Amino acid sequence: MKQKPEAVCTVGLIILNTAVFFILTMLGDTEDAVFMVKHGAMYDPLLTQGQEYYRLFTCLFLHFGIEHLLNNMVMLGALGWNLEPETGRWKFLVIYFASGLFGNILSFVHDIRTGQEIVSAGASGAVFGLMGALLYVVIANRGRLGRLSAKGLVFMAALSLYFGLTSSGVDNLAHIGGLAGGFLLAVLLYRKKR
Repeated sequence: MKQKPEAVCTVGLIILNTAVFFILTMLGDTEDAVFMVKHGAMYDPLLTQGQEYYRLFTCLFLHFGIEHLLNNMVMLGALGWNLEPETGRWKFLVIYFASGLFGNILSFVHDIRTGQEIVSAGASGAVFGLMGALLYVVIANRGRLGRLSAKGLVFMAALSLYFGLTSSGVDNLAHIGGLAGGFLLAVLLYRKKR
C-alpha cells in the first residue's frame, strides 16, 4: 500500500510560489516595484483608494528576485515539513494563509498610520506564521517535538527577526504579525496527538 506524503501542502505551496515566480520572470523584472504592483503586490494607495483588498492575499505569492524566493521557500520547507504532519493539511493551510493575511494587515495599518506608501510582497509573513505555530506545537508537546526544541525555535525566531530588523527593504511588521498570528492560531487549532 502506497503511503501518502505527510507534507503535501508544503510541497504544493513551494511548487506554486516557484511557478508564479518563473512565470513572472518570463514576463518582466520581479525586482521592479512597478512591475510587481501590476501583478498583485501590496501597495497601500491601491488598497485604500482602489479598494483592491485582494492584494493582501496575492502578494503572498510574489517575490522580489530569486534570493527572496529561495529564502522563503527554504524556510517554508523546513517549517512546513515539521508542522503539517502535526496539524493536518487543512489546519496547516489555515495557519499559513491566515498568518500571512494577519501580517499583511498589520503592516498595511502601520503604513497608513505613518503615511508610508510601500510596495510589499513575499510569503515571509505566512512563513513566520508557521514558525509561530510550530513554536506553540513544540511547547504543547512539553518543549520537544522530534529533534525540535522550544529553545531552538525561540532562538531561530529571534535570529530571523533580528536579521529582518537590521536589513533594509524588509517588512518587519508582516513578520511580527505573522509570527504572532501563527502562534495564536495554533493555540486555537492544535490538539496534541495521543
